[in-house]
Amino acid sequence: TVNNVQPGPIDTELNPATGDWAAPQKAATALNRYGQVDEIAAMVAFVAGPEASYITGANLTVDGGMNA
Repeated sequence: TVNNVQPGPIDTELNPATGDWAAPQKAATALNRYGQVDEIAAMVAFVAGPEASYITGANLTVDGGMNA
């Protein structure tokens, strides 16, 4: 099985949550902010763990409501 974690804008060194590019990205999310690496890591850990044993073939969007 394949499960897919689809992150939205995440604050990283290559994609910082500051600057000209960041403002419209933040505005496009319902939470009005960039996500953090640990938020994506938590979803990946969940999907890889036994708690997600009944999840299969899922696209799990973690984007602060960007696609809501």
